[in-house]
Amino acid sequence: MAEETGGGNVIDQPYAKDGSMDLKGNPVLRSKTGGWTACSFVVVYEVFERMAYYGISANLVIYLTKRLHQGTVEAANNVTNWQGTVFLTPVIGAYVADAFLGRFWTFLIASAVYLSGMCLLTLAVSVSPLKPAYCKENCESATTLQLAVFFGGLYIIALGNGGTKPNISTIGADQFDEFDPKERMHKLSFFNWWMFSIFLGTLFAQTFLVYIQDNVGWTVGYAIPALGLMTSILIFLVGTPYYRHKAPQGSSFTRITKVIVASIRKWKLSLPNDPKELHEFDLEVYAKKGKFRIDSTNSLRYLNKAALKDGRSTPWTLCPVTQVEEAKQILRLLPILVAMFIPCTMIAQINTLFVKQGTTMNRHVGPYFQIPPASLGAFVTISMLVCVVLYDRFFVKVMRLWTKDPRGITMLKRMGVGLVLQIITMSIASLVERRRLSIARSHGLDKTVGEVPVTIFLLLPQFVLMGLADAFLVVGKIEFFYDQAPESMKSLGTSYSLTATGIGNFLSSSLLRLVASITSSRGRGWILNNLNVSHLDYYYAFLTLLSVLNFIYFLFVSKVYSYKSELRESMDMKAEKEASVGDQKVAMAEM
Repeated sequence: MAEETGGGNVIDQPYAKDGSMDLKGNPVLRSKTGGWTACSFVVVYEVFERMAYYGISANLVIYLTKRLHQGTVEAANNVTNWQGTVFLTPVIGAYVADAFLGRFWTFLIASAVYLSGMCLLTLAVSVSPLKPAYCKENCESATTLQLAVFFGGLYIIALGNGGTKPNISTIGADQFDEFDPKERMHKLSFFNWWMFSIFLGTLFAQTFLVYIQDNVGWTVGYAIPALGLMTSILIFLVGTPYYRHKAPQGSSFTRITKVIVASIRKWKLSLPNDPKELHEFDLEVYAKKGKFRIDSTNSLRYLNKAALKDGRSTPWTLCPVTQVEEAKQILRLLPILVAMFIPCTMIAQINTLFVKQGTTMNRHVGPYFQIPPASLGAFVTISMLVCVVLYDRFFVKVMRLWTKDPRGITMLKRMGVGLVLQIITMSIASLVERRRLSIARSHGLDKTVGEVPVTIFLLLPQFVLMGLADAFLVVGKIEFFYDQAPESMKSLGTSYSLTATGIGNFLSSSLLRLVASITSSRGRGWILNNLNVSHLDYYYAFLTLLSVLNFIYFLFVSKVYSYKSELRESMDMKAEKEASVGDQKVAMAEM
């Protein structure tokens, strides 16, 4: 039991060593905060929030075509443009969190915006003047008011996601003290189980909610996600006393810009042979802030000039080595970020063209039940769930014995496996679509609109394989950009992962529009409103080719990429000093 001094202070309190604090700025005890206890609230939040998000997005293309009466290409583009915005706004949220408000307050404010958008969207599908009348043929287009309210709700949701997405996973990872070996090991499993929670919420949305929307009504089908989001926010708030927080470190973009500007100003100067001659703070400075000091490296060596001492000492003319290396770490991620654009374009097909394919096929399961096309997305989630559990519980343990890597295999290798699985997935999707078209033509459905007499479960392989690919690629991508970002720029690193998804969605819209335009102008279009007269198989083959080319590029950039290595000297120095002081106090107390 800890002894107390006359002043009533507890001796040798085991405070978190990474600079974590409570909302009032006080140091926090490891035993009472953080760890899996705090993370449990984040994980449960993610289950309900993902249920809410995918409760809207999983069936969105169906709502746009059936209720807003949009064509296939227009609806698919609207979905991917919205999803692209959802995943690009996190760059803004990360900037606000790192520079001004911190992750917790940025997250809460954004959650309020998110919830308001969800409520507006629910009204748009519920109130008669705001929703188009139901019809099957010769339907009138939605009015300007109806479109404005519906898409207004969607883009308010996108704005709210900008503050929640880059910060919730970072808040979860922040609950593990990087300076504590035990907690550092727990952190390696966090992203697997955080993704597991996402899959649970997604699975519920893709099965129960999609069924409700198709068979009960859009009002109930959208009201449940709104209530789910409200529940998720309340769950997060309940865990507030257990959270560890990190103080805002200032704008990541500004710090990086300072390094670039300072190095440009000294472009005529030569670098010394000994990196110790460069400007750097003492270890104690970083230890007090719970940060790592980073040694100078030769990668992007030109930027080292920012730390050259030339008599000028303003923040825009002289930067410490650690700041220079942090800028390098962020800039080195850019080639990997670019390599993720095409894979994210492949993922965008799940909720657009994959689902649209299902609407043309036999959906009967028994005499009375029809499976909603969007529910096939559940098989993506199920395969991801199974794969993530097997990966974390068995694959990692086996591979550790062979590779001696705590993660089993490196993060880039994990992502590479996902890329290969995506290539296989799109190849199979092309072959399956060719089979579906062959059956459609044999029944004369290439001249009329009608249901192809083939089960919707013919699409099952491409959904299952995409789920396996995501288990490697998506989890690996999130972990990679978080892990490889500097400690003070974790929100920005997380936003990189989301940015890749956003650009991938916009790229999907552009490719779809471009291919539809080119092929239509030259005769028979690849992507028309009637998929039975389209050539979606050609489009999937085109995406497969893009994936192969992108994989070659990924192999190159991953081969030249060097993982960051941070010196733990500041951690060790701090730990030794605290241990020494603690031993002295205990010895004095026992006298």
